[in-house]
Amino acid sequence: MTLPRRHALALLAACAAPWARAQAPAQTPAIRTEDFDWHDRARDRAVPVRLHLPAAPERSTRRPLSLLVFSHGIGGSRAGYSYLGRHWASQGWASLHLQHVGSDRQVWNGNPFGVVGRLHDAAQEAEALARVADLRFAVDRVFAGELGAQIDPARIVAAGHSYGANTTLLAAGAKVERGGRAIDLREPRLKAAIVISAPPFYGESSPQAILAPVTLPTLHVTCTEDVIRIPGYYSPAEDRIAVFDAVGSAHKTLAVFQGGSHSMFTDRAGTGGAVLNPQVKAATQGLSLAFLKSVFDGDTEALPAWARRWDDIVVRFVEQRAEPSVTPPPAPPPPEAPRQRAAFTTA
Repeated sequence: MTLPRRHALALLAACAAPWARAQAPAQTPAIRTEDFDWHDRARDRAVPVRLHLPAAPERSTRRPLSLLVFSHGIGGSRAGYSYLGRHWASQGWASLHLQHVGSDRQVWNGNPFGVVGRLHDAAQEAEALARVADLRFAVDRVFAGELGAQIDPARIVAAGHSYGANTTLLAAGAKVERGGRAIDLREPRLKAAIVISAPPFYGESSPQAILAPVTLPTLHVTCTEDVIRIPGYYSPAEDRIAVFDAVGSAHKTLAVFQGGSHSMFTDRAGTGGAVLNPQVKAATQGLSLAFLKSVFDGDTEALPAWARRWDDIVVRFVEQRAEPSVTPPPAPPPPEAPRQRAAFTTA
């Protein structure tokens, strides 16, 4: 099935304006980066990836790696969001950045008059489903290779921006209904999800019905000017909040930056404000790690400390956790009746 053209085009606008060339950050000596051109034979689909890894530690101090799998927005590539991938790797995470060939940078190539049609095709339902299959294939491939022995299977996280945030939510358990049947794309190996500038599932009437099944811990990142505008369609920043509200996670966190833009969370410099842009990038790096510490290490101070650190550019911060159920202590037993003293005792 295909999405109505208006809804599909709305999703296109959720991309990160990738026609502007990303500016790569300076080389970080503590990490290494490798590209792989994988191919999923079962689907006859290429899955290029870029892997950011911590520099190899001494064998005596080597610990299992945690894995983050990142999905780009429409028109992006595996090279994008390097400010996140490189930072995560410098902090001990393996950061695997996917390239979704049906909705990647190729949409910008060819006749410029055909770009709207190519974007429309990239936003179709078949591609949305294929993106989740890319993620699952990539995790399979990691564990089938040499790196798999170094990955802790209890610490796998999906992350994404814009269209990639939708991909992440589907992999985290979001369900859409087709033909009276729920399509469940949940990837059971995921333990948490990071969604940046998540657009709504266009054409679907009930966000709660789609997103309530997402029960993993989730981090939601947006800004007050995270707005989608195209002729005939307008999606306000409040739509990102609606996604947060609809997600069924008992442990979920929301951070809303003041000002900015939808594409501020990409590698692009300057968008959203020349001063604010690098501040938000640094804050998002710190926020994501604080969230991961809270999920995997039980660190209850990391997120509040982050909120205090960035209070000058954050207009809303919510850390929502289900209160643990408290079982009332059992009632004390009734006092025993006094025992009759024996007539004779022995020492």
